[in-house]
Amino acid sequence: MDYDFAILDFFDDSDEATALRRGWIGSVLRGFRDDRPEDEMVDRWVGHYRTDRVIVRGAWLPAGEFGAGPMPVATYASLDKTLNAGRELLPLRMITDVTTSASHRRQGLLRRLIEDDLADAVAQGVPIAALTASEATIYGRWGFGPATFRQKVEVDASPGFELRSFTDPGRVELIEPKDAWPHVKAVFDTFHARQRGSVEWPSPYEDIHSGTFDFNSGGADRKLRAAVHLDADGGVDGFVVFKHGEDYSIKVAEMVALTTDAQLGLWSFLARMDRIKTITHGIAHPEDPLAWALTDLNRVKTTEVQEFLWLRILDVPRALTARPWAEDATVVLEVDDPQGHAAGRFEVTTCRGVATVSPTEQEPDVRVTAETLGSLYLSGVPVQQLRRAGRVDGSDEAVRRFGSMADLSDPPYCLTGF
Repeated sequence: MDYDFAILDFFDDSDEATALRRGWIGSVLRGFRDDRPEDEMVDRWVGHYRTDRVIVRGAWLPAGEFGAGPMPVATYASLDKTLNAGRELLPLRMITDVTTSASHRRQGLLRRLIEDDLADAVAQGVPIAALTASEATIYGRWGFGPATFRQKVEVDASPGFELRSFTDPGRVELIEPKDAWPHVKAVFDTFHARQRGSVEWPSPYEDIHSGTFDFNSGGADRKLRAAVHLDADGGVDGFVVFKHGEDYSIKVAEMVALTTDAQLGLWSFLARMDRIKTITHGIAHPEDPLAWALTDLNRVKTTEVQEFLWLRILDVPRALTARPWAEDATVVLEVDDPQGHAAGRFEVTTCRGVATVSPTEQEPDVRVTAETLGSLYLSGVPVQQLRRAGRVDGSDEAVRRFGSMADLSDPPYCLTGF
């Protein structure tokens, strides 16, 4: 069957464009098994897409076909923000709202949409693309590799929760989420500028973290609570956004701290709330100090580790020079990329943490696929671990040398889902 592929103009308020927008949003929600959209959700969705200048793509049945209408049979959207690569904030093509109708799968619809968009990113000079996937088996074929991981922790806050020697030089204050938002955003922006692996927030985060609108329920989030940590001078250096649950539990939606004092201060505040027994955090920092700061480290349990941010390198020299490196050395890296964007051989020479990267015709020392390069990029997984999995090819000495260059001591961390 032939399909009609198009890019929607979310700034067009004609009757036809409005119907297509609503149909597109309805198809996204249908694809994720959510309720049909109410008017307020549509209005907010359109407003956020306009703010973020989102490119909205879709595939429709041609007019006259049974089932044709404003709802597409495949949806796809992308926007450009930034990724903290370690040495600089890189332009990033963020992919979201990818669905295909259950009755039109395996027709090449996603392939057409994603390849058109990646080609556009390359043409616009965007060196990396990213997504957060609902399924881990889909995107490797297009060169995406998991680069950060989501760690879920459960904290036993029942009587006996005690920090070894921590005395908070500041304090924590509960404030309404709407009032907290300017502080939340300022803390996150500082965190984003510091943290390798961080992705800039798209505009819906204001609605979500201020409690103004919950895209799951379709209305204001009346259960959301917020607290900020103030340092000894009264400046905000951390925040937590959370909800109370059943059985005296707390579910952390977001926690960001710019100092260890702020991190432990926020945990202590949550654990010492009246009658709280359990705190869960679905995307905890991989080096959160809480467990080792407690008198009983077994009160912190990691209950899940799952891939989170997937990266796709589009411009190898630009991407590799934007990240830090651990050891001074040289390696010739060959990248196999069926789509061609990252394909080639590259001489990578590192000096004092900075890489010089140039195409070369020399024989390669190390070979990887574009998918594996995406996973290696932020140093979220060691080179030797991927070598043992059969995903890095080269002599023992060459792979060891590449690992000594590429592996970094501190882990990447991403909080942004999209």
